Amino acid sequence: MNQFSKKLSLAASVFGCVALFGCGSSDSNGTTSATDPTLDSDADVVSLCGDYTTYEDGLGNTYCIDTSTGAVIYSVMADGSVVYATSENPLDGDSGSAAESSDSTGDASGSSETGDPTGISSSNASAGELSSASTASNAVCGETTNPTSIVGNLYFYSDAQGSYYYNIADASCTKVYLSVASSSSAAEVASSATVTTSSASNPWQVSSSSATGATSSATEATSSATVIVASSASVTSTGSSPVVTFSNSGASVESNNNCVSVDGSVVTILCAGNYYFSGSSNNGQIIVAASTSDKVYLYLNGLTLTSSDAPIYAQSSDKTFIVAVSGTTNTLTDGSSRSNVYSYTKDGEAKTDTTGAAIYAKDDLTIKGSGTLKVTGNYNNGIQTAKDLKVKYDDEFGGAPTITVTAKNNAFKGKNSVEIDGGVLNFTATSGDGIKSDEDDATEIAEGKGRVLITGGTVTVKAGDDGIQASNYFLIDDSVSVPKVTVNASGKAVKTDSAGGSIYVYAGTLDLTSTSDDGLHSNADVYLEGGSVTISAGDDGVHAETNLYLNGSTVYVKTASEAFEGYYIYANAGITAVYGTDDGWNAAGGSTNESSSFTSSGWGGNMGGAMSSSVGYIVITGGYHYVSASGNDIDVLDANGTAKQTGGVLILEIPSSTGSSSGNMGGWGGNTGSSGGTCSTNGAGGLIDTDNGYTITGGVMLGFGSQTEEYPNCTATSYTNSNYYGSSNAAFKPQGSGSMILYGGSVSSVSVVDVSSMTAVNFPNGLTYYYK
Repeated sequence: MNQFSKKLSLAASVFGCVALFGCGSSDSNGTTSATDPTLDSDADVVSLCGDYTTYEDGLGNTYCIDTSTGAVIYSVMADGSVVYATSENPLDGDSGSAAESSDSTGDASGSSETGDPTGISSSNASAGELSSASTASNAVCGETTNPTSIVGNLYFYSDAQGSYYYNIADASCTKVYLSVASSSSAAEVASSATVTTSSASNPWQVSSSSATGATSSATEATSSATVIVASSASVTSTGSSPVVTFSNSGASVESNNNCVSVDGSVVTILCAGNYYFSGSSNNGQIIVAASTSDKVYLYLNGLTLTSSDAPIYAQSSDKTFIVAVSGTTNTLTDGSSRSNVYSYTKDGEAKTDTTGAAIYAKDDLTIKGSGTLKVTGNYNNGIQTAKDLKVKYDDEFGGAPTITVTAKNNAFKGKNSVEIDGGVLNFTATSGDGIKSDEDDATEIAEGKGRVLITGGTVTVKAGDDGIQASNYFLIDDSVSVPKVTVNASGKAVKTDSAGGSIYVYAGTLDLTSTSDDGLHSNADVYLEGGSVTISAGDDGVHAETNLYLNGSTVYVKTASEAFEGYYIYANAGITAVYGTDDGWNAAGGSTNESSSFTSSGWGGNMGGAMSSSVGYIVITGGYHYVSASGNDIDVLDANGTAKQTGGVLILEIPSSTGSSSGNMGGWGGNTGSSGGTCSTNGAGGLIDTDNGYTITGGVMLGFGSQTEEYPNCTATSYTNSNYYGSSNAAFKPQGSGSMILYGGSVSSVSVVDVSSMTAVNFPNGLTYYYK
């Protein structure tokens, strides 16, 4: 048997009874000692130490300490072991053999003095007190004096703040402070984290300038500060759900499950379970340092934390869940700088870290609940994780949360992914992106990481750079609810980066504003399959580096330089209305000798038509599409290859009389079709401008303007915005006036039309198309 531990079965020889509960104690002579441990039937922990003061460390261990000397007299450990203090250093080999020999006789004291409960030789100055000679042979972890007591692997010291110990089996040299035990299990506990001013390479030599408290304020921390968080490998939960209450003087715990450690206002969670937090602190922090197989739930139940670091730091877990409890408002604010460097071991690997957000997680982070969470990221990001970041609707937690994040850089960032399926979310990024997933590992991207998925909730984003950015792909669809997303950004409103990173709009509402860049921008395809999209853009409304598919969405581009731009534009379904100050639709892509690639030199701009060496194709098979552009050097429908229509409805318009016939040397020729009156073509583009022709074999086409490069059919009929024009089966009222109407498909002639008996299709810009 280890010389420093005595099981409860052996303790009977000292305490004079078989069990500790409900019995007195006696020495070897049968005399009852007031200092022997006794427990009443309610297991009141305070009575355990008799006349000595009872302390706890928050890990289930109880220590009986003589406060006059600071010495530990005896202890009852969490596993039921009764442990006695000794002067022997377990690092010195066989120095305790005599005490071990005493064990065989049943003397649980571990001392040659019968009945001495201290387990320390009478040659010591006082019971349990070690010499502090200049040669401190027993000093550890940067201490310069001998410990007051040694209990197994625990070396005890004291300072102005109280008693503390180091566990020499823990290479991190964590300083654990004790607290006076209460008469219930709600005793305050000490922390397993310590703040030091240097990171020592030798784990036994932590700097002697170790802070004695849990101070991490900006005024006291240095730029090289290190926070060492204890390993949780050996921690086992008792199964209870602790309740942590913060105040400006510290944090307290009720129902500790053996997994909560507190150092002032720093609370560390060491294993899986449910943890409840409330109260307020002007320098509070929650650290999750659990096993990588643990799931940790943090219930925020009316919590306000301001911290010089991250108020919530999920350092290690399998998954961390933040639950905003229904009916509560929870506010988290970080400092504008960082000084702490966290050193810890994870999966057997030594790591260092500095938090980069107000809520900062190294593993998966999910936010649930139906309460309110307000986060301010003064240093960098608001909420950030290195893996998957989710906001979930969950009936178990009353729905989905209301989250407001304001951040200096990115508001809401999940490196692997961001997934939102509920809640009311408001993200403001002063200089960065509102929502961001920036996975850059090719293998992870190939497995679908680097994505942003929104399948429910109401999301509002204001961003100094891009509104929503995904390194891989972006998708919006409906799940529990129909999502509504509003973005106002200086950069691109929605952006994907990778060559395979497409944009998918299946359902919901997207209202996108970019003051200087694109509305929807994909480095691959854009699929507009359903839902509603409204865009105001400083550059392109919708930009696809490869293919743009109009397959069912209702799309309204209020203003843009080029409303739709893609290598191929496929219009198969949906209702769209767009306006551009350069092109309405622009199909431009790779050079003519490239069959499947494209070059950026062929994109957009005023050098379209025959002057372009790129190719681009427009194919219209269905849907209702209104396309307009006005200004100098404009093309309403522009294809640097060909445009082909076999179905659907296409309305083209130059809504004002502007549009220069000089300057833009657009393409010449193409299909000039037939005309009535004196229709003419020009080299400046206008309503239709392709390099290799526009053809129509089905559907409806009506165009209103005063210039075009080509047309299928044309009538030199003056029109105004007072009448509907077309035929008996298709009619439209233009916004402006002009001198030429183009037509094709099922429209074989053009005149003023009475639409009173026709069926209306409303475009999202308020204009109406009638048909029979």
